[in-house]
Amino acid sequence: MTAAGSGAQTAGRPTRLPRSARRKQLLAAAQEVFVAQGYHAAAMDDIAERAGVSKPVLYQHFPGKLELYLALLDTHCDAIVAKVHDAMEGTSDNKERVNGAVQAYFDFVDHKSEAFRLVFESDLRNEPAVRERVERVEQGCIAAITDTIMADTGVSRFNAELLASGLVGAAETAAQFWLASGRQVPKSEAESLMSALFWRGIASFPLQGESA
Repeated sequence: MTAAGSGAQTAGRPTRLPRSARRKQLLAAAQEVFVAQGYHAAAMDDIAERAGVSKPVLYQHFPGKLELYLALLDTHCDAIVAKVHDAMEGTSDNKERVNGAVQAYFDFVDHKSEAFRLVFESDLRNEPAVRERVERVEQGCIAAITDTIMADTGVSRFNAELLASGLVGAAETAAQFWLASGRQVPKSEAESLMSALFWRGIASFPLQGESA
C-alpha cells in the first residue's frame, strides 16, 4: 500500500487532486521513506513511487529532496512546540502543566508515524537549515516553560530558562530511552514517573506572594 492510497490511480492514470491534497499526500509518502531510510539513503524516485505519482509531479510541488525534508521538519517541529505551549496555557494547575509537557514528548516519540526520528535522530544535522529547525524546537519549548515559571515564581529569566531547559532535556531523553528500551512499562506509568520527578523539584519554588 502506498501513501497515495487505493484511490491514487484510476485505470492506470493518476487521479487529479487539489494542490493542497496532493502536497499532503507527497509529504506523507516522503515521511515514510525518510523515517525508514534516513535522508541520505532516500531518493526522490522512492518517494514518487511510494506516493504513486511520477517524478515530474513530485517536482512540481517540491524542487528537491531537501525542500521536502524541511517541509516535514517544519510541520513536526511546530507541532511539538505547540503541544508544550498548550500544556502551559491550557491550565493554571502547575502540576498539570508539568504532566502536559512530559506527555507532549512521550506522545511525540510514541506516535506510529515515528516522525520524531526526523527531529531528534536526523542524519542531516550538519545541514544549517535542519539544525536551525531542530534548535528551534528546543528553544520554543524552553521559552514556553520559562515564561510560565517566571510568571508564577518571580525567579530571574536566566534561572527560569535553566529550569526549563532541564525539564525539556530530561523529558526528551526519558521519552526516547523509554521507546528504545522497548516500552518496558506502560506509557502512562512512564509519564507519571517523570512528572513526579520534575514536580518535586519545581514545586519547591514558592509562587509569587508565598513565603519560601
